Amino acid sequence: MFTGVVETTGEIRDVRKEAGGRRIHVDTDLAGLTHGQSVAVDGTCLTVESAEETVELFCSSETLDRTTLSAATRGDSLNLERALAADGRLDGHFVQGHVDATAEVLGVEQVGEDWEFTFSLPEDVARYVVEKGSITVDGISLTVANLEEESFSVAVIPTTYELTTMNEMTPGDGVNIEVDVIAKYVERLLDGHR
Repeated sequence: MFTGVVETTGEIRDVRKEAGGRRIHVDTDLAGLTHGQSVAVDGTCLTVESAEETVELFCSSETLDRTTLSAATRGDSLNLERALAADGRLDGHFVQGHVDATAEVLGVEQVGEDWEFTFSLPEDVARYVVEKGSITVDGISLTVANLEEESFSVAVIPTTYELTTMNEMTPGDGVNIEVDVIAKYVERLLDGHR
């Protein structure tokens, strides 16, 4: 479980194709990572295989089919967050690191000191997205500021903009989307009572 409060970013140092997926080596200052730990990488829950000179992560074919990590290349920046400790603060919202869909950056606009980002809204997850509700974009817990039939917008404060990869996003870029898991559970419970 994660919170969507990105701790730091990392830079891809190497990407290698392997049977069943890709191995990614990330250079980061995120301290204390050890073999077997979970880490959210652009919102995708991955397992640390090694954390010596770089953090070594393996992306299975399933992960590559469902996330933007299939297009990740050397030099790319990634948002990183360690799993939430049982006694930790939940500053964002409940994030599983299970990407529901990929979307596209449609617009980026500076509004005073803040930023407004607009993203496409994939049809298969649109029913879970509500105005003023939580959504995760590339591992970042955000609040939906405006909702349209095929897009949604979020307001981004300077701290989030500066400390995450949002400062590198441009229209046309792909992003990982995770909707609020509570909405999916509510839907499932209601389906059982129809």
